[in-house]
Amino acid sequence: MKNSSPVAVIDSGVGGISVLKELIKLMPYENFIYFGDNKNAPYGTKSAEEVCALMMANVEMLINKGAKAIVIACNTATAAAAKQLREKYTQIPIIGIEPAIKPSASYKENSNVLVMATPLTLKQEKIHDLMDRFCDDVNIITLPCPGLMELVEEGKTEGVEIDNFLKKLFEPYRNISFDSVVLGCTHYPHVKNAIKKALGGDVMIFDGGEGTARETKRRLCELGLENNTNQKGEVIISCSDSEKDIKPLAKRLLNA
Repeated sequence: MKNSSPVAVIDSGVGGISVLKELIKLMPYENFIYFGDNKNAPYGTKSAEEVCALMMANVEMLINKGAKAIVIACNTATAAAAKQLREKYTQIPIIGIEPAIKPSASYKENSNVLVMATPLTLKQEKIHDLMDRFCDDVNIITLPCPGLMELVEEGKTEGVEIDNFLKKLFEPYRNISFDSVVLGCTHYPHVKNAIKKALGGDVMIFDGGEGTARETKRRLCELGLENNTNQKGEVIISCSDSEKDIKPLAKRLLNA
Protein backbone atom coordinates (compact mmCIF):
# COMPACT_ATOMS: atom_id res chain seq x y z
CA MET A 1 0.00 0.00 0.00
CA LYS A 2 1.17 3.52 -0.84
CA ASN A 3 0.58 6.51 1.40
CA SER A 4 -1.35 8.07 -1.46
CA SER A 5 -3.65 5.04 -1.71
CA PRO A 6 -7.29 5.84 -0.92
CA VAL A 7 -9.24 5.26 2.26
CA ALA A 8 -12.38 3.30 1.36
CA VAL A 9 -15.66 4.29 3.02
CA ILE A 10 -18.55 1.85 2.73
CA ASP A 11 -22.27 1.97 3.50
CA SER A 12 -25.48 0.44 2.18
CA GLY A 13 -26.27 3.70 0.38
CA VAL A 14 -25.67 7.43 0.84
CA GLY A 15 -25.91 7.42 4.64
CA GLY A 16 -22.17 7.07 5.12
CA ILE A 17 -21.66 10.40 3.38
CA SER A 18 -22.20 11.88 6.87
CA VAL A 19 -19.05 10.02 7.99
CA LEU A 20 -17.17 10.90 4.82
CA LYS A 21 -17.80 14.59 5.56
CA GLU A 22 -16.13 14.20 8.96
CA LEU A 23 -13.21 12.28 7.43
CA ILE A 24 -12.59 14.97 4.80
CA LYS A 25 -12.87 17.70 7.42
CA LEU A 26 -10.23 16.03 9.57
CA MET A 27 -8.01 14.69 6.76
CA PRO A 28 -8.45 16.93 3.70
CA TYR A 29 -5.30 15.62 2.00
CA GLU A 30 -6.36 11.98 1.95
CA ASN A 31 -7.87 10.32 -1.11
CA PHE A 32 -11.19 8.56 -0.60
CA ILE A 33 -13.30 5.96 -2.38
CA TYR A 34 -16.91 6.01 -1.25
CA PHE A 35 -18.91 2.87 -2.03
CA GLY A 36 -22.65 2.67 -1.53
CA ASP A 37 -24.10 -0.83 -1.77
CA ASN A 38 -27.47 0.51 -2.87
CA LYS A 39 -28.24 -2.62 -4.88
CA ASN A 40 -28.52 -4.55 -1.61
CA ALA A 41 -29.97 -1.79 0.57
CA PRO A 42 -31.36 -1.58 3.16
CA TYR A 43 -29.01 -3.49 5.46
CA GLY A 44 -31.01 -2.68 8.57
CA THR A 45 -33.84 -5.11 7.81
CA LYS A 46 -31.59 -8.02 6.72
CA SER A 47 -30.16 -10.76 8.93
CA ALA A 48 -26.70 -10.35 10.43
CA GLU A 49 -25.50 -13.28 8.32
CA GLU A 50 -26.68 -11.63 5.10
CA VAL A 51 -25.02 -8.33 5.98
CA CYS A 52 -21.77 -10.06 6.90
CA ALA A 53 -21.67 -11.91 3.56
CA LEU A 54 -22.28 -8.69 1.63
CA MET A 55 -19.57 -6.87 3.57
CA MET A 56 -17.04 -9.64 2.96
CA ALA A 57 -17.57 -9.33 -0.79
CA ASN A 58 -17.53 -5.53 -0.77
CA VAL A 59 -14.39 -5.22 1.34
CA GLU A 60 -12.59 -7.74 -0.88
CA MET A 61 -13.51 -5.60 -3.89
CA LEU A 62 -12.28 -2.38 -2.25
CA ILE A 63 -9.00 -3.95 -1.18
CA ASN A 64 -8.51 -5.11 -4.76
CA LYS A 65 -9.02 -1.50 -5.84
CA GLY A 66 -6.04 -0.52 -3.68
CA ALA A 67 -7.66 0.78 -0.49
CA LYS A 68 -5.19 1.29 2.37
CA ALA A 69 -7.91 1.34 5.03
CA ILE A 70 -11.59 0.46 5.28
CA VAL A 71 -14.08 2.64 7.14
CA ILE A 72 -17.41 0.89 7.76
CA ALA A 73 -19.69 3.94 7.73
CA CYS A 74 -22.72 1.91 8.75
CA ASN A 75 -23.76 0.99 12.30
CA THR A 76 -25.61 -2.12 11.14
CA ALA A 77 -22.65 -3.42 9.12
CA THR A 78 -20.21 -2.62 11.93
CA ALA A 79 -22.25 -4.61 14.43
CA ALA A 80 -22.83 -7.51 12.05
CA ALA A 81 -19.45 -7.83 10.33
CA ALA A 82 -16.57 -5.76 11.79
CA LYS A 83 -15.20 -8.57 13.98
CA GLN A 84 -15.24 -11.11 11.15
CA LEU A 85 -13.70 -8.65 8.68
CA ARG A 86 -10.83 -7.84 11.05
CA GLU A 87 -10.15 -11.53 11.56
CA LYS A 88 -9.99 -12.17 7.80
CA TYR A 89 -8.24 -9.02 6.56
CA THR A 90 -5.45 -8.63 9.09
CA GLN A 91 -3.24 -6.72 6.66
CA ILE A 92 -5.41 -3.60 6.54
CA PRO A 93 -6.95 -1.36 9.23
CA ILE A 94 -10.73 -1.71 9.43
CA ILE A 95 -12.49 1.02 11.37
CA GLY A 96 -16.14 0.73 12.33
CA ILE A 97 -18.68 3.11 13.78
CA GLU A 98 -20.73 2.78 16.92
CA PRO A 99 -23.67 4.75 18.33
CA ALA A 100 -22.49 7.71 20.42
CA ILE A 101 -24.11 6.46 23.63
CA LYS A 102 -21.13 7.29 25.84
CA PRO A 103 -21.03 11.05 25.07
CA SER A 104 -24.82 11.27 25.25
CA ALA A 105 -24.77 9.65 28.70
CA SER A 106 -22.16 12.18 29.84
CA TYR A 107 -24.10 15.14 28.49
CA LYS A 108 -26.59 15.56 31.33
CA GLU A 109 -27.06 13.74 34.63
CA ASN A 110 -30.18 11.57 34.96
CA SER A 111 -31.28 12.51 31.47
CA ASN A 112 -33.63 10.87 28.98
CA VAL A 113 -31.71 9.55 25.97
CA LEU A 114 -33.42 8.39 22.79
CA VAL A 115 -31.43 5.93 20.66
CA MET A 116 -32.65 5.86 17.04
CA ALA A 117 -31.38 2.99 14.89
CA THR A 118 -32.32 0.33 12.36
CA PRO A 119 -34.14 -2.79 13.61
CA LEU A 120 -31.05 -4.99 13.04
CA THR A 121 -28.67 -2.62 14.85
CA LEU A 122 -30.97 -2.66 17.88
CA LYS A 123 -30.91 -6.47 17.93
CA GLN A 124 -27.11 -6.67 18.03
CA GLU A 125 -25.20 -7.52 21.19
CA LYS A 126 -22.78 -4.63 20.66
CA ILE A 127 -25.34 -1.88 21.17
CA HIS A 128 -26.85 -3.64 24.18
CA ASP A 129 -23.41 -3.89 25.76
CA LEU A 130 -22.97 -0.15 25.24
CA MET A 131 -26.35 0.66 26.74
CA ASP A 132 -25.75 -1.64 29.71
CA ARG A 133 -22.56 0.28 30.54
CA PHE A 134 -24.40 3.59 30.89
CA CYS A 135 -28.00 2.72 31.79
CA ASP A 136 -27.35 3.44 35.48
CA ASP A 137 -26.53 7.07 34.66
CA VAL A 138 -29.34 7.85 32.20
CA ASN A 139 -32.73 6.60 31.08
CA ILE A 140 -32.19 5.07 27.62
CA ILE A 141 -35.12 4.46 25.28
CA THR A 142 -34.54 2.69 21.96
CA LEU A 143 -36.52 3.44 18.84
CA PRO A 144 -36.31 1.30 15.68
CA CYS A 145 -36.86 3.47 12.61
CA PRO A 146 -37.80 1.31 9.61
CA GLY A 147 -38.41 3.52 6.59
CA LEU A 148 -36.31 6.51 7.61
CA MET A 149 -33.19 5.30 5.83
CA GLU A 150 -35.24 4.75 2.66
CA LEU A 151 -36.51 8.35 2.71
CA VAL A 152 -32.92 9.63 2.90
CA GLU A 153 -31.98 7.35 0.00
CA GLU A 154 -34.72 9.07 -1.99
CA GLY A 155 -33.14 12.44 -1.19
CA LYS A 156 -35.91 13.46 1.22
CA THR A 157 -34.05 15.15 4.05
CA GLU A 158 -36.49 17.96 4.80
CA GLY A 159 -40.05 18.96 4.05
CA VAL A 160 -43.58 17.81 4.79
CA GLU A 161 -43.03 14.07 4.15
CA ILE A 162 -40.08 13.84 6.57
CA ASP A 163 -41.91 15.98 9.16
CA ASN A 164 -44.99 13.77 9.01
CA PHE A 165 -42.91 10.59 9.18
CA LEU A 166 -41.07 11.78 12.29
CA LYS A 167 -44.25 13.05 13.93
CA LYS A 168 -45.79 9.58 13.60
CA LEU A 169 -42.54 7.89 14.70
CA PHE A 170 -42.27 9.99 17.88
CA GLU A 171 -46.00 9.93 18.69
CA PRO A 172 -45.75 7.16 21.36
CA TYR A 173 -43.16 9.28 23.21
CA ARG A 174 -44.87 12.65 23.00
CA ASN A 175 -45.12 12.89 26.81
CA ILE A 176 -41.38 12.32 27.32
CA SER A 177 -38.95 15.23 27.28
CA PHE A 178 -35.72 13.96 25.71
CA ASP A 179 -32.47 15.67 26.61
CA SER A 180 -30.45 13.99 23.87
CA VAL A 181 -30.81 11.78 20.83
CA VAL A 182 -28.28 9.24 19.59
CA LEU A 183 -28.39 8.76 15.82
CA GLY A 184 -27.50 5.09 15.48
CA CYS A 185 -27.58 5.02 11.68
CA THR A 186 -25.35 7.09 9.40
CA HIS A 187 -28.36 8.07 7.30
CA TYR A 188 -29.99 9.90 10.20
CA PRO A 189 -27.57 12.87 10.49
CA HIS A 190 -28.86 13.96 7.09
CA VAL A 191 -32.25 14.62 8.73
CA LYS A 192 -30.81 16.01 11.98
CA ASN A 193 -32.55 19.38 11.59
CA ALA A 194 -35.93 17.71 11.06
CA ILE A 195 -35.38 15.53 14.15
CA LYS A 196 -34.52 18.59 16.27
CA LYS A 197 -37.62 20.33 14.95
CA ALA A 198 -39.85 17.33 15.75
CA LEU A 199 -38.51 16.85 19.29
CA GLY A 200 -37.89 20.46 20.20
CA GLY A 201 -34.97 22.75 19.49
CA ASP A 202 -33.23 22.18 22.83
CA VAL A 203 -32.55 18.47 22.30
CA MET A 204 -28.85 17.60 21.84
CA ILE A 205 -27.99 15.35 18.89
CA PHE A 206 -25.10 12.85 18.97
CA ASP A 207 -23.74 10.69 16.17
CA GLY A 208 -20.59 8.63 15.77
CA GLY A 209 -19.15 10.21 12.62
CA GLU A 210 -16.64 12.53 14.26
CA GLY A 211 -15.30 9.81 16.56
CA THR A 212 -14.91 7.44 13.61
CA ALA A 213 -12.92 10.07 11.72
CA ARG A 214 -10.61 10.61 14.71
CA GLU A 215 -10.03 6.87 15.07
CA THR A 216 -9.29 6.54 11.34
CA LYS A 217 -6.69 9.29 11.52
CA ARG A 218 -5.15 7.73 14.61
CA ARG A 219 -4.85 4.33 12.91
CA LEU A 220 -3.32 5.80 9.74
CA CYS A 221 -0.75 7.75 11.76
CA GLU A 222 0.01 4.73 13.92
CA LEU A 223 0.77 2.64 10.82
CA GLY A 224 2.60 5.43 8.97
CA LEU A 225 -0.05 5.42 6.23
CA GLU A 226 -1.09 9.08 6.24
CA ASN A 227 -0.87 10.87 2.88
CA ASN A 228 2.06 13.27 3.24
CA THR A 229 1.02 15.96 0.81
CA ASN A 230 -0.41 19.46 0.93
CA GLN A 231 -2.76 18.92 -2.00
CA LYS A 232 -6.47 18.40 -1.47
CA GLY A 233 -7.39 14.75 -1.85
CA GLU A 234 -9.59 13.18 -4.51
CA VAL A 235 -13.03 11.75 -3.67
CA ILE A 236 -14.45 9.00 -5.89
CA ILE A 237 -18.08 8.01 -5.39
CA SER A 238 -19.34 4.66 -6.65
CA CYS A 239 -22.21 2.24 -6.02
CA SER A 240 -23.28 -1.34 -6.68
CA ASP A 241 -26.42 -0.59 -8.71
CA SER A 242 -25.41 0.51 -12.20
CA GLU A 243 -28.99 1.48 -12.97
CA LYS A 244 -29.25 3.98 -10.11
CA ASP A 245 -26.38 6.45 -9.87
CA ILE A 246 -26.00 7.82 -6.33
CA LYS A 247 -23.44 10.48 -7.30
CA PRO A 248 -25.81 13.48 -7.61
CA LEU A 249 -27.45 12.83 -4.22
CA ALA A 250 -24.15 11.91 -2.57
CA LYS A 251 -22.52 15.13 -3.74
CA ARG A 252 -25.52 17.16 -2.56
CA LEU A 253 -25.36 15.59 0.90
CA LEU A 254 -21.58 15.98 1.01
CA ASN A 255 -21.84 19.69 0.36
CA ALA A 256 -24.91 20.30 2.55
